[in-house]
Amino acid sequence: MAYSETKIVIGGIAHIPVLIFIANFIKGKFEVKKETLKETLVKEDSVKVIEAKETLVKEDKAKAIKKLSNKLDNIEEKADEVFEKVKKKKKDKKKKKKKDMKRD
Repeated sequence: MAYSETKIVIGGIAHIPVLIFIANFIKGKFEVKKETLKETLVKEDSVKVIEAKETLVKEDKAKAIKKLSNKLDNIEEKADEVFEKVKKKKKDKKKKKKKDMKRD
């Protein structure tokens, strides 16, 4: 018994959703499932700002920064002085060793 072309096409179109369902079913069995991410909201307390104190804090911070920078400058100067002294001592030791070797 021969089928007409329209019956064959209609049959093919009718089976496409079935094939898609089977493919998705197989894909779902082998797919790695992801864990769901839980979101938590944190409420922040509102901060009251007083402008008069704000300027005082800025001035205090500026003073503190100036003091620290001055101290840092002093430390750097002392470190340079110590470095130069160590260099001189090393040179003096080398010169003494050379003189002692020449005497022998």
